[in-house]
Amino acid sequence: MLDLQQLRKDLPTAVAGLARRNFVFDEVSFRALEDERRIIQMQTEELQAKRNAASKMIGMMKGKGEDTTAIMADVAGLGDGLKANETALGELQEKLNNFLRQIPNIPRADVPPGKSELDNVEVRKWGTPKTFDFAPKDHTDIGEALGGIDFETAAKLSGARFSVLRGGVARLHRALAQFMLNKHTLEHGYTEVYVPYMVGGESADGVSSLAKFKDDLFKIEGRDLYLIPTAEYPVTNFVRDEIVDAKSLPMKFACHSPCFRSEAGSYGKDTRGMIRQHQFDKVEVVQIVAPEHSAEAHEELTRHAEAILQALGLPYRTMLLCTGDMGFSSAKTYDLEVWLPAQNTYREISSCSLFEAFQARRMMARFKNAQGKTEYLHTINGSGLAVGRTLVAVLENYQNADGSVTIPNVLVPYMGGMTKLAVAG
Repeated sequence: MLDLQQLRKDLPTAVAGLARRNFVFDEVSFRALEDERRIIQMQTEELQAKRNAASKMIGMMKGKGEDTTAIMADVAGLGDGLKANETALGELQEKLNNFLRQIPNIPRADVPPGKSELDNVEVRKWGTPKTFDFAPKDHTDIGEALGGIDFETAAKLSGARFSVLRGGVARLHRALAQFMLNKHTLEHGYTEVYVPYMVGGESADGVSSLAKFKDDLFKIEGRDLYLIPTAEYPVTNFVRDEIVDAKSLPMKFACHSPCFRSEAGSYGKDTRGMIRQHQFDKVEVVQIVAPEHSAEAHEELTRHAEAILQALGLPYRTMLLCTGDMGFSSAKTYDLEVWLPAQNTYREISSCSLFEAFQARRMMARFKNAQGKTEYLHTINGSGLAVGRTLVAVLENYQNADGSVTIPNVLVPYMGGMTKLAVAG
C-alpha cells in the first residue's frame, strides 16, 4: 500500500510514478475522500474546542456555587457530536484504505518504461546453449518416454494442468528441491521454514490485493482460507502486525512448498506439458530488511537464485522488467529466464522482486530504528527456484540422442549415485 502521508504531501509525483506503469490514479475520488476527511476533522476540532471551553466554564461556575445543569447538558450534546464524528471518520478511513489497497506500487526510478514483456531489458546472460547433433525433444516427450511424466492419469484424477511423476523423474524432482534448500540454507544464509499451505484473507491481502486477484487463487469453500499461490504469502506474513527488534534484521527464509494457481486469464497458454500448471512446487526465498539495505538485498537475493542455475549448468538470462510488466506489489523485479532447447528460447523460471514498504504497510510490519523511531520494514522475495520448471530445463538441456537424460553432477549425491535416467529397454 502506498504511503498516505506522501500522497497528501506530493500527489503529483505519485500520480506521475503510477503513470509510468500505465496506471491512471483516480485523483477525483481521492480528493473527494480527503475533502470529506478534512471537513469532519475541522468539525471535530471545533467541537473539542467548545467542549474544553465549556468544561472550564463548568469548573468556574461550580467554584462560585452556580447552577451548571444547562451547560452540562450542552457538553453532553457536544460529546454525542464527537462520537458521531469519530464513527464517520472511522468509516471514511476504511473507504480510504480500500481505495489505497487497489493501487499498485510505484516503480523505482531505475525501472525501464514499457508496456509489455517486449520492453524488458536484458541485464546479463550466463552460459551457452548446448548445440545438439539431433533434434532436441521437449520435456513432455522425454518424460513420457522415460515413463516418468504421466498426464493421462493426472487428468483422470484432477483434470487439465496437472501431472503425475513416477520413478527416476519423481526422484529428480525431489532431488532438485532438496538441492535448492541446502544451497540456500548452507551457503546463502537462509533459515529453512515449513508453512501452512492455506492462508486467511488478511494474509493474502497483506502481500497483494485480494480484491483484485482473488480469481487467481483457489478458495476453500465456506472458509476464509485460500490455497497459497506461493510460499511468499505465509512467509512474508510472519511479521504482520509486529514491531520486530532491529537486531533480528535481516530476516532470511527459504521455504519449499506446493503452489496452487487457478491460471485465470491464461486460457490456451502452455496447455501442453509442465510449464503452466494448477499445482507445482517451488523453493521460495524471502528477505525482510531495514529500508536502507533493501536495494542491496534485492540484488543479493537475485544472485542467490542465479547461483542455483549456475550450479546446475543451465544457461539463463536476467531480465529487468519494465514498468508495464511488473507485478502489482513490486517496485522493481528481475526475471530469470532459463534456456529451453525444444522451444529454442528462454522461459521464466524465477521472479525476484523488491517491494520496499508496500507490503509492510499493508501488513503493519514495522521495526524500531537506531533512533527509536518506528519504521516500516522492506520486503524482498523470489523463486529459488520453481522446481517443476527446473525439472523441465534439466530434462531438455541434459537429454541424449538415445532418449536418456544425464543427471547434473551436483544432483548425483541426491540421486543415490545415479548418473543417468534411461529409457527402459
